[in-house]
Order: sequence, then structure tokens, then C-alpha cells
Amino acid sequence: MKIRKFIDQVTVHVRAGKGGNGSGSFRREACIPLGGPDGGDGGRGGHVIFQGSHDVNSLINLYFAPQLFAENGVAGSGRRKYGRNGRDLIVKVPCGTELYNAETGQLIVDIVEHGQSVTVATGGKGGLGNVHFKTSTHQAPVEHTPGVSGDEFRVTLELKTIADAGLLGFPNAGKSSLLRCVSDAQPKVASYPFTTLNPIVGTVKYDDFSQLRVADVPGIIEGAAEGGGLGLRFLKHIARSTILVYVIDMAGTDNRDPWDDYVKLRREVEQYDASLLERPSIVLANKMDVDQAQENLSRFIQETGVTPIPLSTLERENEGVVRFKREIWELLRPSPLGSWGREGGEGAVEAASAAPDETLLPPTYEGEFIHEDALKHASFLDLPPKSLTKKKRRT
Repeated sequence: MKIRKFIDQVTVHVRAGKGGNGSGSFRREACIPLGGPDGGDGGRGGHVIFQGSHDVNSLINLYFAPQLFAENGVAGSGRRKYGRNGRDLIVKVPCGTELYNAETGQLIVDIVEHGQSVTVATGGKGGLGNVHFKTSTHQAPVEHTPGVSGDEFRVTLELKTIADAGLLGFPNAGKSSLLRCVSDAQPKVASYPFTTLNPIVGTVKYDDFSQLRVADVPGIIEGAAEGGGLGLRFLKHIARSTILVYVIDMAGTDNRDPWDDYVKLRREVEQYDASLLERPSIVLANKMDVDQAQENLSRFIQETGVTPIPLSTLERENEGVVRFKREIWELLRPSPLGSWGREGGEGAVEAASAAPDETLLPPTYEGEFIHEDALKHASFLDLPPKSLTKKKRRT
């Protein structure tokens, strides 16, 4: 019996709709002798379309319903009536989902954006009615063609979490506690040792209304790149992270050496995908509230030549936590919500040139009220620049 759980890989059976059959009808009306053929064409079979959505974060729906069958096209009929096209089946998947042909292993598409739609299985063409076979020498054709079957095959979906920063570390390094400190995510934490079993994504919010996504990847063990533990299953979730964050248990819990942990983590990442080491990275020295951590920090810097950010996750306003949030913001420079021209394209240059000089901005507050002119420059209100709202004159 299937149980409810986080699903990041599933194989489904995809079948597009079959085209409707053409009609072999003849016209039958009073006072119209020898009416001739009037059979209509069949409708096209429905497509199977996969669409990226921010509202979906797991493949669990496809795990419980793996048969994705689109509607067949309707057959044609007399009086040259064409059959209705079959309804397309739209399957919503999380952004960051890769689709592979289950038999050949070939990548079909990588869905990374919200609203991105891809037709994976094309519906079959409808059959032709006998009206198409009428000629001067063949005026009463009975020929009509059946509808064509749609595409049918098995598809493997693999979810790779999309996040700006991915937290890497051994079990009980404090990644979940860190995620609770920097975001509103609520991963499970406790005073006894255990490891997270599925990736959890939290959103870090800043005072300028910009946001960053941080993913807590389940704890990695030595040999994860070869399939040890949960490594191969969850190492893939850091593949889309722009920044890698190494969370080191500087207290040396379970008689571990923090400097060895850092070397082993980088080795596992290199064995999984060497290109990941070229991405920007941050090293965090966690659990600095423990006395042993201060002594281990000096040894860590000496052994690795890396100076990490010391922090403690006991409080949100810890100096190290605040510094970590500032570091990832400096590396990624996210735009505030509602800022025009963020994605480039039409209007991006105009919006950038229209950005006001901060020294010339009106005062934000006037007594207990917000100044009217200040609201015109509030990016979070999603107001377009004046140059983008001007209507073109008709010539």
C-alpha cells in the first residue's frame, strides 16, 4: 500500500488522445436526389502538456495517479460535421522538474519557470470523412479513414529543487535550525540526533522587500556520491543552487573533527559534479555557543586555510546569522519585489535609467503619515515608471 511522503522521482505512463474516425455518410434530403457524400472529419486527440507551477512542490500527485491519458477526439458525422478535438491534459509539476524518456533515458525537457508549458505527447490526427474522396469519376465514395493513435510512452520525472542557496552538511550539523533562524520555514528540530528526510525550502526576507530561497538538503554521509545513505537521492537538489553553504558542526558532536567534515563534504560534491565546486560558497561554523567550538575554530582555520562565519542558531539576531544573511544577499543582489525591469527585456533599460537619486527623494514620513511623493518611489507597490505607462499616439 502506498503511503503519503515526499516524492522527487516518479515514472508515469503518458498517452495522448486518439484522433476521431472520419465519417462515411451520404446526404439524405427530400427533393435532393443523389445528394452525395457529406461525411465530416474526426477531431484531433488531446495533447499531454506538462506545466511548471509555483503552487506544487512535490511529485506526490503523480505518484498516486501515474496514468496520464488525454481525451480521444470525437468522430465525424453526416452533414460535414467535424468531430470535436479531445481535451488536452495539463499536468502541473514543480519548477525544476526534468522529464526523461523512461526507455531511452533521453532528456525531453527541463521545466524551470512558472507557467512554462511543454507538449510531451501529441494527440493523434483525426480521420478523413468520405467527402474528401469525391472525384468526377468517383462520385459516391465510401472510403473514410480512422483516427491516428496519439503518442504513448513512459516518462520519468526527476525533481531538482530550485533555490538560491543550498545548505550542505553532515547529519546534526544544525542546518534545519539555521533555516528556522533565517526564514519562516519550520523544519523539525529536537535535542536528540536525527536527520531531515526530504529537502525543505525557506524564504529569507529583507528590509528592502527582496527575497532569497534557501534549501535545507538532508544530511550527507561519506560515500554519498557513490550512493551511500540518502546522498545520491538528495545531492541532486543542490545542482540548481547558485551558492553552496557548508554548515560545519564546530562543536565536534559525535567525536567528529570539523576540518575533516569540511574536506569530506567538498570531496562528495566533487565526486557528484565537479563543476559545483566552481560556484560561490560560504562556510559556516555552527554551534559556537558550545565551549569546545572556540578551540576547534582555530584548528579549523589552521587545517583548511578557510575562515568561516561563526554563528549560533539559538537566537535569530545572532551576529553570525545576520552576517550570513548579508553575505548571501551581497553575492546574489536580489531585486525588491515589484521592481520593474528585473527580468530584463522591454522597459528594463528605461526602468533602470528612471531610478531616482536617493539623495533627492522626499522624506518618507511626515508626522504619523507617509509622505505622498515617497509612495511614488515605493518599488513594492509594483507601480511602473511613467515612461512605461505612456500610451503611443495613433498615427
